[in-house]
Amino acid sequence: MLSLPPFEPTGLLPAGVHPATWPQFVEGFGTSAHRRQQLEKLEPALRLLRNAGCARVFVGGSFVTAKSEPNDVDLAWDVDGVDADALDPIFFDFDDERAAQKRRFAAEFFPAQVVEGLTGRSFLQFFQYTRDDEPAGIVIVDLGTIS
Repeated sequence: MLSLPPFEPTGLLPAGVHPATWPQFVEGFGTSAHRRQQLEKLEPALRLLRNAGCARVFVGGSFVTAKSEPNDVDLAWDVDGVDADALDPIFFDFDDERAAQKRRFAAEFFPAQVVEGLTGRSFLQFFQYTRDDEPAGIVIVDLGTIS
């Protein structure tokens, strides 16, 4: 059984990509009422991604830290095998800093293999660094593990 590593003294996960099933992710990061509400809003989005052929997502940002009340969930979805025509258009709505995504799912979604404009890194790479450009761990969630 996979297990998530403990947080570093900085409150971050150790650098790298840490695999988790959906139940493990919920158990590891649903540690407060606030976080559980965010996860409840996130789960339908993950089902939509899975139904369009997405096999996995990479979760980064403050949600995968020791922060008690992160603002939202930042994630990159793997575009491999995804039928873009079958995907809800909200995943391509980046208007107003992704306001529609945040309202509906308490999350922001980025295609993992697309390059983020300021850093020149793919979003998968981008999420593996803090705002101060320090390495940070992220979690890869297998969408096949959502019941």
